[in-house]
Amino acid sequence: MSFLAGEFDVAVIGAGHAGIEAALAAARLKMKTICFSINLDAVGNMPCNPAIGGTGKGQLVREIDALGGEMAKAADFSCIQYRILNRGKGPAVHSLRAQADRETYKIYMKHALEMQENLVLSQNEIVAVNVKNGKTEGVYTAMGAYYKAKAVIICSGTFLGGKVIIGEYSKESGPDGMHPAKGLTASLKALGLEMMRFKTGTPVRILKRSIDFSKMEIQEGEEGAIPFSFETKTATKNAAACHLTYTTQKTNEIIRKNLHRSPLFSGLIEGIGPRYCPSIEDKVVRFANKERHQLFIEPMGLNTEEMYVQGLSSSLPEDVQAEVLHSVLGLEHAQVMRSAYAIEYDCVNPLELYPTLEAKKVSGLFGAGQFNGTSGYEEAAAQGLIAGINAALKIKGEPPLILDRAGSYIGTLIDDLVTKGTKEPYRMMTSRSEYRLILREDNADERLCGIGFKVGLISRERYARVLKKYEAVDEEIKRLTKVGVSESDELNKLLTDAGSTPITTGCRLIDLMKRPQLSYEMLAPFDAERPAQPPEVREQVDIRVRYEGYISRQLKEAEQFRSMENVTLPEDIIYREITSLRLEAREKLEKVKPRSLGQASRISGVSPADIAVLIVFLDQRRKERNKKQ
Repeated sequence: MSFLAGEFDVAVIGAGHAGIEAALAAARLKMKTICFSINLDAVGNMPCNPAIGGTGKGQLVREIDALGGEMAKAADFSCIQYRILNRGKGPAVHSLRAQADRETYKIYMKHALEMQENLVLSQNEIVAVNVKNGKTEGVYTAMGAYYKAKAVIICSGTFLGGKVIIGEYSKESGPDGMHPAKGLTASLKALGLEMMRFKTGTPVRILKRSIDFSKMEIQEGEEGAIPFSFETKTATKNAAACHLTYTTQKTNEIIRKNLHRSPLFSGLIEGIGPRYCPSIEDKVVRFANKERHQLFIEPMGLNTEEMYVQGLSSSLPEDVQAEVLHSVLGLEHAQVMRSAYAIEYDCVNPLELYPTLEAKKVSGLFGAGQFNGTSGYEEAAAQGLIAGINAALKIKGEPPLILDRAGSYIGTLIDDLVTKGTKEPYRMMTSRSEYRLILREDNADERLCGIGFKVGLISRERYARVLKKYEAVDEEIKRLTKVGVSESDELNKLLTDAGSTPITTGCRLIDLMKRPQLSYEMLAPFDAERPAQPPEVREQVDIRVRYEGYISRQLKEAEQFRSMENVTLPEDIIYREITSLRLEAREKLEKVKPRSLGQASRISGVSPADIAVLIVFLDQRRKERNKKQ
């Protein structure tokens, strides 16, 4: 027998990275919000590596910050080492990565939820969603409480139907030995949602004082890195170092000898794992000719001796894990603190969702994070933020927020999920974006702070600072077009040393900046009137000038993309009745229900010929309706 425990606008199921952003966004948009967690000690938990950012993921974190999310601030607060990945490549793929103190991050995020107005944090397991006439009405807890809610956001992570597997051992469990969420899957299936079974893995954790670091390469943090949050004003600091080591030929031999004991190959594991983060046994099989694999030894925090062995994800039995570990350089005597494990969990087929992350079959039901078939803290937080925003906008009766793939990595992530679906845990990479030169980490504030301000998550003062920053960038570029430099021995020496051609006559400074070997900073000594500018302004000036041609071309491509996106497809189209479409296209279009011609063109199985048919269909439909008027 259930009892009414409370009435809310938004109920968020889960308080991991997706649930945190969803709950904060909804509450900040004046929605009375409740956020449920199976264990409040798991709020903001990092069950895998305590790191934020990385290739493609750093872009997501900056975008979350530019829209008014919390992850970037938490990462800066808890960071113990900053590194900029792909520094030797162009700015399109520069990605910040922060090794975080795991406990500090959790404390920060839990406190942020506790202090947020309009938000209640509750330790409870949700076992069912109540739906009437196709609309969400509330949720039931395992202990019999009922909470009314106009919108529900599922951010269940790997808890939903969680099952931990180590060798032949398996048990129902969430990450880090916590209780799984057992009843909710059946409730969602009863609502008609198509569910999937995915798998991810967590590497072994070892004792720091049992490691021989002398056999490893030290990886120091990067000094002068710009923080994740555009609002963080304190300088970045590096308080810890990471180390690089390698597996050996002996490692490969041990794994091959014990493959019959691996649940990955014995059939015990049913869930589909992430292609881009395979277990060590999977890597040894898939890359049979590779003699060694990289492993990164990374600290879990400043107040613990626990170290994370990135790259040694496994579900092998404990005795084999120990043998594998001791075959690695510097880990010959390593002491295991937590064994590696695989975890299977339930998630929804993301094709069940609109680009708003609302379920097509249930009004007011949203999904975010690993529940939507993704992997990674950053992907989860990005979806949680959008789901929280859209739940609030729906309740307010306002138009939803849909980011397109030409304007953000978040838009790319969500479009990939709801348009193409996924057959494995999806992770973000820079290669997934066609517009990565204009979707850089450094300009996320320019691209998205205006949207965050319009939604209501960015303050007027912050948005004014962003506008002022880019006015300064424009003014400086305008000034540079008028600055001339004369030929001199000092200048030509700089050019020659940089591998560039010396000049014989005077020229514009901006023309020299466009040379690939040079930069704004390198030419500063020859610009006597250069104004003092903060690092973020100087960075924008340098990138805009040096990559002007490429950026202009990509902006034109984005405009062409948006012309297709602006051709909307009415929701009442019955695709199966358009017989001139191929059968596969009819089936895929009926399932996805694309909102635009552009989205339709990206559906797997829909050809250019099918798009041409749709254009003709829309034109005929428009003419018929005009005749009736």
